[in-house]
Amino acid sequence: MKKSTVDLICEKILASRRIVITSHLRPDGDSICTSLALYFIGKQLGKKMAIINKDKTPSPFSRFPDIEKIKIGLIPPNYYDLVILLECANISRSGQKYTQDYYLINIDHHYSNDLYADINWVDPEASAVAELAFQLAEKLNISFTTQIANNLYCAIVSDTGSFQFSNTRAESFKVCFELIKKGADPFRISELLFNNNSPEKIKLLGKVLSTLKMKENGQITVISMFKKDLSSLNLTEVDTEDIITLARSIKGVKIVLFFKEIDKDVFRVSVRSKGTTNAALVAEHFGGGGHIHAAGFTVSGDYNSLLNEIPKTVFEILNKA
Repeated sequence: MKKSTVDLICEKILASRRIVITSHLRPDGDSICTSLALYFIGKQLGKKMAIINKDKTPSPFSRFPDIEKIKIGLIPPNYYDLVILLECANISRSGQKYTQDYYLINIDHHYSNDLYADINWVDPEASAVAELAFQLAEKLNISFTTQIANNLYCAIVSDTGSFQFSNTRAESFKVCFELIKKGADPFRISELLFNNNSPEKIKLLGKVLSTLKMKENGQITVISMFKKDLSSLNLTEVDTEDIITLARSIKGVKIVLFFKEIDKDVFRVSVRSKGTTNAALVAEHFGGGGHIHAAGFTVSGDYNSLLNEIPKTVFEILNKA
């Protein structure tokens, strides 16, 4: 009888001694908290565990318990028995350079994935990669500590926008129900996620919202964040999901384009949509990817030109779709 993907992953984890976990560039709550949960799962199994991400942990997650377990940098060559990649559509998405000789496990819940690893577990139906980690933990028959339960619960709440986004499904509530029974604290997680902003973050919110522009008869909203705004407030990394959510809440808006300056004339564009509007379709046109309602891509060029050209192109893409 053919073994399931989960069985194969369990076998490889149990057979490995040194395991490292990494996630995508600009890590989010799902990848960060799921990494921590897997770290403690591995520790419980007696494994030597590490988490190494290329990019720094953004706020508010940088103030979370146990966040010091996450190291920033590159996975060294020829040291670990196994590399687990979370939410990485391909190796380049991780920013890691020395993985070619490693045994790789790819766990993801985005449909745009290159299936590049030795074992690929990609489930686009899952609301968060934490749902898959929950299945893995159950299969490994580990004891759900408060640390594991809280991190998996936080990952799901974060990636579903507190159960507001379209990726929320019945299974999301079922898993969270089980996690709460196992010790997850919804009140504490909500405080950490949503009531943990610095005064500088609120000032940044005002700066970003002041850039708001309505395009294509009010169907597209554009907001922008510049490096000078971050530096003037002594901010380096900041979670901006709540800013996008505010812009998306405008009546009649189908899609939000959030331009974030990452270098001179280089912008990371976060795309958020609602209803039947496909954010991933837009992102893929520009070489990016993601979910139907949450995606992203990178563009280069003069800011004012991009602000005129990209919404027009997006409008055309949506009309064709």
